[in-house]
Order: sequence, then structure tokens, then C-alpha cells
Amino acid sequence: MSDGMNYAPKGKPQPVVNPGEFVFAAIGLDHGHIYGQCNGLVEAGATLAAVYDPDPAKVTAFVERFPGTRVARSEQEILQDASIQLVAAAAVPADRSALGNRVMQHGKDYFTDKCPFTTLDQLAETKRVVAQTGRKYAVYYSERLHNESALYAGELVHGGAIGRVLQVIGLGPHRLGAPNRPAWFFELARYGGILCDIGSHQVEQFLFYSGATDGQVLHSKVANYAHAEYPELQDFGDATIVGNNGATNYFRVDWFTPNGLSNWGDGRTIIMGTLGYIELRKYVDVTRGNGNQVYWVDQHGEHHVDVDGRIGYPFFGQLVRDCLDRTEHAMTQAHAFKAAELSLQAQAHALRIGQ
Repeated sequence: MSDGMNYAPKGKPQPVVNPGEFVFAAIGLDHGHIYGQCNGLVEAGATLAAVYDPDPAKVTAFVERFPGTRVARSEQEILQDASIQLVAAAAVPADRSALGNRVMQHGKDYFTDKCPFTTLDQLAETKRVVAQTGRKYAVYYSERLHNESALYAGELVHGGAIGRVLQVIGLGPHRLGAPNRPAWFFELARYGGILCDIGSHQVEQFLFYSGATDGQVLHSKVANYAHAEYPELQDFGDATIVGNNGATNYFRVDWFTPNGLSNWGDGRTIIMGTLGYIELRKYVDVTRGNGNQVYWVDQHGEHHVDVDGRIGYPFFGQLVRDCLDRTEHAMTQAHAFKAAELSLQAQAHALRIGQ
């Protein structure tokens, strides 16, 4: 796959509901992650009933991927359809919060692509709407939720394999593919900045693996090192965070994946604990083959396992059941919001370098 924008894994169907028991629709097809979001929900047994986007070409492509989906004439047609329980969306980042607020105010749960917000004001308003409506504002942090090595690492960590987690290092390089990107991708106010956008993946993983429920951004920086033709693009960013449990996080995100790499990005995560450490080679194991490679060292020895095709993607079934049962097994609302908040803070206070 040439770029992460079209990352849409397919797993084995693991339905948690009967056909028609959980119905959802898609609105906002601006980012290719909508396909991953919908793949996961359909594999969990959800019924995809309708789609709407103002761009007919995007709708045509979507229906080709999901045949039989009804094409709605407007957003309101979906919002006013009482049979639809959840709306999945991958709108332009700056528009995701307002769309989600409208969805929740119509009595439906909302499942947005990351980043879920581009400003702290948006986060505050959506928190208010969630409290007012009691609906869910779920976020597709795909670099953990749709990656089997990341999920397996969670099993190891929470099973005590490496003891208490002290540090998480996240590396999130992506291939730019500038000619294939829409105009909004290069407009800072619309995509939010590199730490807000792809950095939100890294913050979410830190919170999940470390168990921290809050944190402080100690330092962050952004740059446009090599793309002067796109003056509002940030092609590099990094940040250091300390969690409220003492665990630390360093992450780097960038748009410098070389063309010679067989995948869109050599994403890696290193988790250090008191009793060992884990390294994830998430999307590719350079010169060796596919991703989903997990390496770890504990008190008993050195280990390696290829988990490709072995774990599946349980988040989607858990989300469906959470929406029906009003539980929080897939991801708590507090966790989804805190990952967004810390990435927004890192973005807002980032030192600009390399200009």
C-alpha cells in the first residue's frame, strides 16, 4: 500500500449481533480511513444502511466497495432516520467535531476518524454535547485498534509480561504522496497540524500501554524541513510527555517515508517495563516481510512472534456492543478525549524549528 490514507485492513468476520440488529451509516468520505472504519463494523456484524457525501465521485467509489448501500440525498436524511444507531465519519479534520455534535444531538452514537478535533475549543464543546446527550463520541485510533501487533502487545503488557511500563517510544513515519492528497491536507487550520493529526495515534498508545489517565506535555516541536511548496504543511513533529503515573513517552511523526520502502510507513513502538521490553514492527519488517511482528525480552528469554492474521480486531465488536449495552469495553470516553487533549496541547505549544 502506497500511503496510510488508504489503510483499511480486512479481518475475519466476528459478528457480535444478528443482521439488522445494529444499523449504521457513513457521512463524510474525505479520508480513506472511512473504509477501515466500515470494514471493521461490518465484520462485527453491523449493517451498513446508507452513505452521504456531497461529492458524487466519493459516494460512487464507496458504493463499489460496499455494494447495496443506500445513497442518501442529504446529511439530514441520515440524521433523521430513526433506524440508524451510529454514524461513521472521516470528514475533514476541522469539521469532525461539529458533525459529531449534530449526530449526537439526533440521538445517535458517532465514530470518527482520528484526529477527532483540531482545537481545544472543539474538544470542550463536544464534551458538553456528550454530557448533554449521553451519546458516544468514539475515535478510530487505527494504529492500535486496527493493528494486530499493537493488540498483541496490549495482551502482553496487561498480562504482566514486562512488569510496570516505564516508557513508551512511538515512531510514526508516513509516506506523503503529495499529488494524491486533497487541498485541505495542506491547510493548517483544516488538518490541525502534524502532532494533532498523526500524533494523536501515538498519544493514545502511550496512555493505553502505560495505564496513565492524564499527562503533561514537557516539550514538543514541529517543522517543515523539505516542502516549501506547501508552506502550511508540517513534515516533522515530536513530543515528550510524562504521565500522571510517572511513565514517560517520546514520539516522532513525519512525512519522510522513502519510496524504496515496500509499505507506507515503518511504524514502530518500543515499550520498556521493569521486567522487560517489547518492540513492535507494525507494518513492515524491513527486508524480511510483512508487519505485525512482535519482539520481546523478559526474565525468561528472547521471543519473537508473527501475529499477522492471528489476533483479529476485537475493538469493533466491542464498540457495537457498547453502543447497544451502553458500556465502555472498547474504549472509555475519557481515554478517547484525553488522547486528543494531550495531542492538541502538544500541537498548540510546539516550538517551530527548521523553517
